[in-house]
Amino acid sequence: MKKELSGRWALVTGASSGIGVVLADELAARGADLVLVARRREALEEVAARVRTEHSVQVRVEIADLARPGEPERLFASVQKSGIEIAVLANNAGFGTYGTFDTIEAATEEAMIDLNVKAIVRLTRLFVPRMRAAGFGRILLTASIGAYSPGPLYAVYCAAKAFVLNYGIAIRHELHGTGVTVTVLSPGVVKTEFHRVAGHEKNRFKERTGMEAGPVGRAGVRGMLHGKAEVIPGFLTKLLAISTRFAPRPVQAAMSGRLMA
Repeated sequence: MKKELSGRWALVTGASSGIGVVLADELAARGADLVLVARRREALEEVAARVRTEHSVQVRVEIADLARPGEPERLFASVQKSGIEIAVLANNAGFGTYGTFDTIEAATEEAMIDLNVKAIVRLTRLFVPRMRAAGFGRILLTASIGAYSPGPLYAVYCAAKAFVLNYGIAIRHELHGTGVTVTVLSPGVVKTEFHRVAGHEKNRFKERTGMEAGPVGRAGVRGMLHGKAEVIPGFLTKLLAISTRFAPRPVQAAMSGRLMA
């Protein structure tokens, strides 16, 4: 595999499980040194130790709960203090919650918005100026197929991911010509901890169509390094995204509600 990221540092959030682990492996395989960020120290240290051994790269571990106010700024300050210049930012951390919008606990809903929206915006704002000054940067934002249509029973999650998708495409345009590119990764259902955390583990759509995290993360890194605007892994997921262009939003909501019930 080509080592096109040798000598550069990549920061991956949500790096202790699922797609985040794959992103870390793929970036390290391309020669990048890593800053891995997650809340769970033990799981993150295990990933870091394995990546160091398998890919012979430097790995720095940062324990952070990015949903907490001030944590993105604290993380940025810690990285800057270490003298590391981040060339690749994989804004991957996020979670969803399943249920009718008025039965989800308000604190959980706020934490979801803080992590899935606010933390992404803050980290991107913090790291982009230095990338622009260096004339090189690659940003990967993890959205979801849910970004393409209203999602009953995942209403806040899908709305947050729609923000990520539109935000990513918009700032990509703003950064044109600076050497910094933005790619939005929009997976479908992925076989990770997501649905267990969301409280929706018995999910027929997941059982029938779910992808493993490996192909999803690898597609995201490839697309990012090729400067693509959007990456939608999997034929069925692409088909679902395309189909939303031809149906009114209430129809999209009805279809999504049936699929995820």
